[in-house]
Amino acid sequence: MKINPSRTSENRSFQPNVNFCEAVVRRSGENFRRCFHCQSCGSGCPVSQAMTYRPNGVIRLVQYGLKSEVLESSDIWLCMGCNTCSTACPMAIDIAAVMSALREMAIEEGVRIAEPGIFNFHQEVLNSIRRYGRTHKLEIMIRYKLRQRDFFSDMDMGLRMLAKRKLDLRPSKIINKMQVRKLFSAKDRTAQDKNNEDF
Repeated sequence: MKINPSRTSENRSFQPNVNFCEAVVRRSGENFRRCFHCQSCGSGCPVSQAMTYRPNGVIRLVQYGLKSEVLESSDIWLCMGCNTCSTACPMAIDIAAVMSALREMAIEEGVRIAEPGIFNFHQEVLNSIRRYGRTHKLEIMIRYKLRQRDFFSDMDMGLRMLAKRKLDLRPSKIINKMQVRKLFSAKDRTAQDKNNEDF
């Protein structure tokens, strides 16, 4: 795969951000500069066919310092975090961790989210865990549908799941909900500290 570092997929000129690669290395904890682009990561990726660049292409763009191209890409949101790419990498680079770091950076930078539906779903899952200590699927579905303003597209499936008791009407409880909230607070502080270091 050939990527011209001075041009984007939309044929716009870009100035490489020389600090971007180092910022992603610090944020992800992964030294992906060792990547020699064998494309093993992309060959096993279950969503690579839907991606514009595939996992190794995203890594290459980061190496080139094409910050806007990476953070505005749908590829970082299409990544499922299944770690197939990380397992396949002969250099033992955790590419899924790099993708997570890029998503965090995109949110913090206020970049237009390329896949808002995926972002909204992630947010509702995390909000549910923050509230209850675990996921409450019915509430996640309702809140997600409200955010998407898509109320009826798969209502029949939801009703079938309710009929088969696959969805609990009330959230289940955990013993120490405050511990989970402390984890979220610690994560928020860590992300803010990293953001201050990077930019």
